[in-house]
Amino acid sequence: MSNDSFVLRAEDISKSYKSEQSDERLQVVKNVSVSINKGSITSIVGSSGSGKSTLLHILGGLDRPDNGKVFWDDQDIASMNSDALADFRNKNIGFVFQFHHLLPEFTALENVSMPALIAGKSMQQASKRATELLNRFGVAERKNHRPTQLSGGEQQRVSMARALMNQPSIILADEPTGNLDDVNTDIILDMLFELRDEYGVSVLLITHEQKIAQRSDTILEIKSGELNPL
Repeated sequence: MSNDSFVLRAEDISKSYKSEQSDERLQVVKNVSVSINKGSITSIVGSSGSGKSTLLHILGGLDRPDNGKVFWDDQDIASMNSDALADFRNKNIGFVFQFHHLLPEFTALENVSMPALIAGKSMQQASKRATELLNRFGVAERKNHRPTQLSGGEQQRVSMARALMNQPSIILADEPTGNLDDVNTDIILDMLFELRDEYGVSVLLITHEQKIAQRSDTILEIKSGELNPL
């Protein structure tokens, strides 16, 4: 059953991996159920190894749960085949990671344009929107630079522009400030909140820092694979 107030919801999802030291399986996510409200900013906090990144990857369709379901509207994305899931991610979800994952051989403009080109937009359409987004994030003058020619803060701004390229309903941000100094951390966080206000996009933020999570509408904590309100 769908709920119009949720952008996504998960029911009883679990994930385990085979241990490198033995034949036992390590359960990383344990029967997690969670709902993310439309237009909200939700933080999931947890220490290293708590399962927070694995959970985000499952919610974003980058990994599949062993059990459970992940619903976007009435669609259970965990049951989609790989091609359908890749298409769904491209059109509906924006990702921002700690280490940017910008393609080194392409310029900032080309990196931001990529999701739209994959979705079938023309180069002219993609470049126009990419330029607008780079301008929005204050790096339009760096559009012809490759990632190695950009500072860490500039690279993260480019990755945020790329995440917004196809007008997603949610941005999944995995430690987006983990590689930045305090000044750039504040800038990136301010931008994430502005995106919610300007575009109505939901944000799911994974972090290990309580002071970052405190700015969110909802704070959840994952510990030993179990998720609870904080």
